[in-house]
Amino acid sequence: MVASTHWLASAVGMRVLEAGGNAFDAAVAAGFTLSVVEPHLNGPGGDAPIIGYRAADGHTFVVCGQGTAPAAATVDAYRDLGLDLVPGTGHLAAVVPGAFGAWLDLLARYGTLPLADVLAPAIGYARDGYPLVRAASRTIATVAEMFTEHWPTSAEVYLPHGAVPTAGARFTNPALADTFERLLVTGGTREAQIEAARRSFYEGFVAEAVDTFQSTVAVRDSSGRRHTGLLRADDLAGWRVTEEPTVSLRFAGRTVHKTAAWGQGPVLLQQLAMLDALGVDELVRADDTLALVHAVVEVTKLAFADREAWYGDSADVPLDTLLSPAYAAERARLVGRTAAEGLLPGSPDGRVPRLASALWGAPAAASTPGTGEPTVSPQGLSPGDTCHVDVVDRWGNRVSATPSGGWLQSSPVVPGLGFALPTRAQMFWLEPGLPASLAPGTRPRTTLSPGLLLDDDGTGIAFGTPGGDQQDQWTVPFLLRHLVGGAGLQEAIDAPMWHSSHVPGSFYPRTHTPRGLVAESRLGADVLAALAARGHQVETVGPWELGRLSAAGVRPDGMLVAAANPRGMQGYAVGR
Repeated sequence: MVASTHWLASAVGMRVLEAGGNAFDAAVAAGFTLSVVEPHLNGPGGDAPIIGYRAADGHTFVVCGQGTAPAAATVDAYRDLGLDLVPGTGHLAAVVPGAFGAWLDLLARYGTLPLADVLAPAIGYARDGYPLVRAASRTIATVAEMFTEHWPTSAEVYLPHGAVPTAGARFTNPALADTFERLLVTGGTREAQIEAARRSFYEGFVAEAVDTFQSTVAVRDSSGRRHTGLLRADDLAGWRVTEEPTVSLRFAGRTVHKTAAWGQGPVLLQQLAMLDALGVDELVRADDTLALVHAVVEVTKLAFADREAWYGDSADVPLDTLLSPAYAAERARLVGRTAAEGLLPGSPDGRVPRLASALWGAPAAASTPGTGEPTVSPQGLSPGDTCHVDVVDRWGNRVSATPSGGWLQSSPVVPGLGFALPTRAQMFWLEPGLPASLAPGTRPRTTLSPGLLLDDDGTGIAFGTPGGDQQDQWTVPFLLRHLVGGAGLQEAIDAPMWHSSHVPGSFYPRTHTPRGLVAESRLGADVLAALAARGHQVETVGPWELGRLSAAGVRPDGMLVAAANPRGMQGYAVGR
């Protein structure tokens, strides 16, 4: 079974499974397809954290497809340009593109099929076309003037014949198809072919094109000025995908697996630990929506305050303490009857937390009704969103992947390649001494957060969602409904959703809404009014507008299951 945020990716993954491939093969094929058909949400030059489960021996793992900051990307380099935040768009936000390498690594280590087989559908859609989704057309329209005036390489790809492509129109990207085909080689073993493609990308013609574009062509970014970039061929050549252990927590009799604290994944585990300390099972079973939403939002604020104070690639993260029952109980005692003010990070092991100074005075965000996700402005002030795919095969192997970055609206297309670079460096702070401060060769603290839920017998699901800072918020009510409330996957995904906008944004310009709570109207007028009475700044959006979860896995009785999000009428789950 395959579930993803786009029906074509789900269909491609299922095609691979039916042809005899395993879950890892199918995930790679679906991932490459997503990089073509959702260019406003991800690209082959983006980022892709992946969590996998190998059924034969119960091995769980993380493939880290998050690229690192360039060697020249120092705090002083940005400060010398008069910047106090890394721009959200353009050359200066670029990190090493990790998605392509992550898919290759997953295929080489755990897949069975040749690269040409899993890449063929993506090449076909790029060469012959696919129906452009409405959101992509709308995004292109929003930044069309910027493309025409400032990013001509993007205009060449996304404004065919000088016009914005309409929703549903057949859209092609022949330059991307050419790039994919150049990366394929014949002869040798399957592993040798994959390695040859990796070298061509990170040490060959792709790296050379990136270097030339970044170093010689100044482009306008969200600072309103034109800059060349800092990413060079040597940065790509020196980067390698890493395979790492997951970070896990026991909850409701199962084990929830996430990435480590170079990303935000552990905030889901912290929230679950605190909710467990609060006795959340009683709230779920009592069907007390008001008390449940309030408790979840207040716990979210505490967990994300810890994210700001303690998470980062270059930090000494006290993760064992942050996930301990004693710390969770201590933090849970801060949850009161009314909405808390400010950011309240904890002091694990007695250490003194430190927050970025900008967080003390950040203006309230102008929220975008119906999303609660990163959006885009005509000037490209904000990034795009994200994709997700979950796969389970006949043997019980599972994959959860959250590809993102390389958005068409946040970075100009690299000449001749047909795709853009990731702008994840905007998640670094240009203030020294913080866990997520910019440093050459380190990973930005990404919001990308795939997940895996396992029972002791190996059954369970791969799950996740797009949504930036909301990814590890929307999954909380989903898991509570499924694990504690006994709801099926589809029922848990379909239920009314909410999130906190009090959480500091990870994307430029790094704003938030104090005591903000964004909720679907289906929560009910009475509940929403009662939440406002408790001090939450409630923003009500449409009934089906928050969250884009999907999941796929194995039930305890051995039945395969999957579900996809109905919001937007684009996600799709398929299986047999």
